[in-house]
Amino acid sequence: MRIIFWGTPDYSLSSLDILIKSKHEVIAVVSQPDKKRSRGNKLISSPVKSFAEKESIKIYTPEKIRKNIPFINELKSLSCDLFIVIAYGKILPKEILEIPKFGCWNAHASLLPRWRGAAPIQWSLMNGDEFTGVGIMKMEEGLDTGDLLLEEKIKIDYNDNLNTLTKKLSILSAKLFLNAISLLEENINKNTNSKLTKQNTLGREITYARMIEKSDYKVDWDNEAIKIYRKIKGLYPRATTTFKGKNLKIIEIKVLSSDEINNKNNCLKSNYSKPGTILALIENEGIIISTRTDPIILLEAKLEGKNISSKKQMIQQLKPSVGEYF
Repeated sequence: MRIIFWGTPDYSLSSLDILIKSKHEVIAVVSQPDKKRSRGNKLISSPVKSFAEKESIKIYTPEKIRKNIPFINELKSLSCDLFIVIAYGKILPKEILEIPKFGCWNAHASLLPRWRGAAPIQWSLMNGDEFTGVGIMKMEEGLDTGDLLLEEKIKIDYNDNLNTLTKKLSILSAKLFLNAISLLEENINKNTNSKLTKQNTLGREITYARMIEKSDYKVDWDNEAIKIYRKIKGLYPRATTTFKGKNLKIIEIKVLSSDEINNKNNCLKSNYSKPGTILALIENEGIIISTRTDPIILLEAKLEGKNISSKKQMIQQLKPSVGEYF
């Protein structure tokens, strides 16, 4: 198969790599344009573009794709069998979807139609989903509304965060893409249509994973402890609070169980009246903080301008006192 690969972030690299190493031919890559990503306003290429450059693959980084006639004509001239799309960053319009001989196929990191949209991994973690997965979907003009060719479900571990779950789903996407292309080839050789599953027959609720906004990263201590835990995992490592007027990234916390609270009762020298209050400092563990429900223990954090710290080092760095609050 002659493939044009569409992708932008690190998440896409497993799929691009496995396709390059397969019997198929990746004839071009389409990625987002270089962006200013550092304090010096230096233009930085996307991970997919950088990877494609090392592999000497033709690269396109159009500023716009809709009604971009020269770009569309260029794509048509490449005589492509498939478009493979994973985290490209824009919705492909009809005039592009119709170009490849055997369709445009996308790997989406959720159990569709749950978490259609831009940030399915983050929202599955923040909502405490037990399972997630990857679906290989035939693309159409709607937002992640296409029929499914393949799907695989995995369990979300309690300790999974955005980083660990993203890696799992990235690897799973790559595997499923190879399986999907083999299935498409088999059906083409037999001159039969691939059997697709409509999302509305799966019996799942439709939910939307909107883009993560700056305000989402702020930890609200007046929330349930489990929801705070899920936010820190889902937005890892960027969930943020403030302490003594400085930004503090919350890297890892633990919700204290009833038994743990009872065991530490002698240490808890402050009441629970105000969420975000420091209840205790435990030198070889961390900082116990109140929430609307159970207290949590802050295990690892990053103060602005400092490296990540934990346990005794974190306490020395923050210089907190019982009764202060975040």
